[in-house]
Amino acid sequence: MRCCHNKSVNQVSASAQGGFTLIEILVALFIFAVVGLMSAQLLGRTVDSYSVLEQRGERLGQIHRAMQIVQRDMLQYRPRPIRSATGPVLPALQIGDEGALAMTRGGWRNPLQHPRSELQRVGYRIQDDTLVRAYWPLLDSPIEVEPVTQTVLENVDDLEFFALDQQGQEHKFWPPQNPAAGQAPLAGLILRISMEPVGIIERIWEVPHG
Repeated sequence: MRCCHNKSVNQVSASAQGGFTLIEILVALFIFAVVGLMSAQLLGRTVDSYSVLEQRGERLGQIHRAMQIVQRDMLQYRPRPIRSATGPVLPALQIGDEGALAMTRGGWRNPLQHPRSELQRVGYRIQDDTLVRAYWPLLDSPIEVEPVTQTVLENVDDLEFFALDQQGQEHKFWPPQNPAAGQAPLAGLILRISMEPVGIIERIWEVPHG
């Protein structure tokens, strides 16, 4: 009789040790819920960070391509004045209000061998927060010709071009507005452009024939 009683007690004890109480189950569920919430937040932050990095990388690529376009023009500067449709001769380089620039450049490729010069008149300006490049199909034109424009970079806050003379002086206007002060020859061109997310970018180019 004692043997059977001991056997029954052992079975009940083993059954109690092999199961989970309601409190233990609730604690386990709470832990799983906390871990799941933390994992979801971490995944969300990772996805957001990746999206921000992707957008920034795309923006930096746009800026790099824009600077390559500007650089090709600046390095092809030619000191060749042009004749406007109204008669007066315009300087090879003009820098005026609001950072606008117009200049003569060389190296205008002509793969179709059209009867035209390799020189080209180009210009840059800000229009509706966009950096715009313009070029004229004719260098010297007897009539007023509208330029062909292209968007170089969007979301630009500010743009300034400066002429750098051989004495190291920067000029916001070129030719200088005070001829009596004398004019040192042109040595370089400076671009300062401000935009998100990089802030201010400054580039300096030594002009050929400068």
